[in-house]
Amino acid sequence: MAESTLWTLSIAAVTGGTAVLASWVTSRGSTRAARIQAETAADSQRRERLRDSRRTAYLDLIEQTHKMGELFWEVSDVLRQPYGDASTAALRPLGERQTAEYGRLRRCVRVVELEGPPPAADVALVVQKSTGEFHAAIRQALRDGAGEEGWAAAGERFDAAYSPFWRALETFVETARDAHQAR
Repeated sequence: MAESTLWTLSIAAVTGGTAVLASWVTSRGSTRAARIQAETAADSQRRERLRDSRRTAYLDLIEQTHKMGELFWEVSDVLRQPYGDASTAALRPLGERQTAEYGRLRRCVRVVELEGPPPAADVALVVQKSTGEFHAAIRQALRDGAGEEGWAAAGERFDAAYSPFWRALETFVETARDAHQAR
């Protein structure tokens, strides 16, 4: 009988030890699975936040570029008027607005540079730089002593800047779309 009790206790000890070991292994496995699942969820949320912030940055830049385009059309209308005090007076506030709108555009480009990826940031910078000819044409038209010839040349220079400007925007939209869909 003592042998039977010893045998029963041995079996109970092995069974209990096995149960404790199995519980410990299961616990470690569950903990690891939970950690992997939490890391995967956090990574997924991080990627989704990045995707959303990039999308917002891209849309802000596109919107600001369109606002500048509308302003440029107003400037074109003024530059098509005959040179004189009235047309020069009408162009001055548009030149000031152009400078303010450029500041907003520059901020949008900086956000795209921050958000990335680099191809989108590079093309956003091209959009920003494509506004330089518009600004130079306005300065040329407002230069003291520009006269009718300077006014006409500024108008031609201004109108010639449209194609590179819109082409830069189209390239940005394509690049941004590719970057956005790659995620």
